[in-house]
Amino acid sequence: MPKKKTATKKTAGGKRSTSRVQTSTDLERQVNAPGRAQLVKQVRAKIKETGVTYIYFQFVSVTGRIVGKGIPADHWERVAERGFQLVYGSTANLFIDRHGDYIGYGPEASELVGIADPETFVQLPWDKRIARVFCTCYRNREERVDPGAHLTSDCRGNLAIIHREFEKKHNMHMRAGTEPEMMWLRLDENKQLKGGVTKPNCYHIDQFEELRPAFMQVIEYGEKMGFDMIQGDHEDAPGQLELNWMFDDVLRNSDRLTTYRQICAQVAREKGLHACFMSKPFMNVSASGCHHNVSLWSGGKDKVNKFHQKSIAGMDGVFTYRQGGKNYFMPDPKIDAVKPGPIGLQSIGGVIEHLAALTSIGSSTVNSYRRLWDTGFWAPVFADWGFQNRTCALRVSAPGRFEYRSVDSMVNPYLMGGALLKVFDDGISRNLDPGEPEERNIYTAMEAGKQVKKLPMTLGDALKALAKDDVVRSAMPGEMYQVYHHYKNDEWERFNHSVSDWDLENYLDCLP
Repeated sequence: MPKKKTATKKTAGGKRSTSRVQTSTDLERQVNAPGRAQLVKQVRAKIKETGVTYIYFQFVSVTGRIVGKGIPADHWERVAERGFQLVYGSTANLFIDRHGDYIGYGPEASELVGIADPETFVQLPWDKRIARVFCTCYRNREERVDPGAHLTSDCRGNLAIIHREFEKKHNMHMRAGTEPEMMWLRLDENKQLKGGVTKPNCYHIDQFEELRPAFMQVIEYGEKMGFDMIQGDHEDAPGQLELNWMFDDVLRNSDRLTTYRQICAQVAREKGLHACFMSKPFMNVSASGCHHNVSLWSGGKDKVNKFHQKSIAGMDGVFTYRQGGKNYFMPDPKIDAVKPGPIGLQSIGGVIEHLAALTSIGSSTVNSYRRLWDTGFWAPVFADWGFQNRTCALRVSAPGRFEYRSVDSMVNPYLMGGALLKVFDDGISRNLDPGEPEERNIYTAMEAGKQVKKLPMTLGDALKALAKDDVVRSAMPGEMYQVYHHYKNDEWERFNHSVSDWDLENYLDCLP
C-alpha cells in the first residue's frame, strides 16, 4: 500500500486535527514535486498577464490524437492539484472494435486522473482567451489496485519515464528533429475533398508561393507557441509541404509535432482548406513521411528562445531548447573519420535488429503500406543503412545524427520515441554491429547478390513482428501494448472485413 504521513491543521477553535494523506503514489509525487508549486503560481501570473479565461487540459491517445477537457481558468489551482477525470478508454479514443466491444477498457473501468505539467502552458494565438497545457495521466486515487499509479496507456507519460530510465542507465539523452510532411487539400462547396491546392512539383517556389497564406500563418502561430522554425519547402505531391523546426529533447519535440498538427488544422479552418496528415491519399505521387532525425547526447543546457518577443504568452518550458553538450553519434577520428562513433553504430545496430517491429509503430495504419507498395518514391522497404542512401530504412544524413526513414505522417511520436530509446538501449547493451553502410542504390546492391531483408509490407505482418519482439514491445508497458494491439489489430481486421471499389472493379464480372 502507498505510504502515508500524518498532516496537521488548525481547526476553527484553534485545536489541531490530523488527517492521513498519500505522499508516495506516482500522482502525488508529481503534484508535490520540488518546484512545481512555484510553476503553478507562474501559470496564474501568465493567465492574468495574457487574459486567458479557458484552458484545454490535454493528453495524447494511442493514435496520437489530442484528447482532454476544457476548464475555466478560474479553476487552475484546484485542477493543477486535484486533476480532472476522464474514462480510461479515452486513451484509445473511446473507440469500439468491429465486434462492438470498447477498445482497451470496458464501460466498467474507472476514470483516469489527468495532472497538468505546468511548464507546457501556452496561450493559443488564434483565440487568446484560450490556453493549453499537456497533462500526465494516472490511475484513479480510489482504485483498489495501484491507486494513483502512472497510467500505462498514457503514451506521453511512458516516453517521459523511458527517457529518464535511459538517461539514468547510460548518462545520455535523446534529441530529435522530425520532418512532418503533410498536404493542403481543397474543399468544394459541399466541403468534400477535390485534390491538392498545388501541383506535385518538388521544391518549386511558385507552388510554395501559392501556399504562402497557409504556411506563413502556420509559422506565425508556431512562433507564438515556441517553435524555432528553420526551413520549409514544397514536396512532390499535390499541396504537399514540409516545415521544419529546431531539434530538441525528444519529449519536447514530440509535444511540438503534436502542436504543429493542431496549428495546421486551425489554419485550414481559417482558409477553407483541409490539412491532411493521411500518409497516402493519392497513388502515383509521393506519400507524406515524418522522418525522425535522432542523436544521443550528454550535458548541454536548456536555453529559452523568445523569438524577439518582449513577453512570451506561455511558460519558459514551451520556448526552451537544449543546446551544446557531447554528441555520441559524431565520428571518432581515431577510429573512422566518417562513420558514427561506437555508441552511434551500436544504436544503428539496435534499429536494424528490430526494424520489423519498429515498422508497426512508424507505419501504423493500413494506409501506411500504400506508401511502401507505391515504389519509385523513395519510401524505404529494406532493412539496411547507409549515408545519403534514401533507399535504406536508415541513413546517416549528416555527421552527428541519423535519419530513421521508415515512419510516416500518421506516426504517434511518443510511441516512436520510446521504441527508438528501447532499441538504442538494446544495441548499446549488446554491442550490436549494424554491418557496413550501403552506399549503392539498394536495388543495385541486391542485383549484385546482396541479401537484404524486406520490411513488413502490411499492417498485419508488422503487428506479428511486434508481438514477437520483447524489446520494442517493452516501449509499451502494462496496458499500453494491450490497447495498441487491440486497436491496430481491429483496424487490420476491419480492413480485411470490407469490400472496396477495387474488389468490385476486378471481380464483379469475373465469371462465367
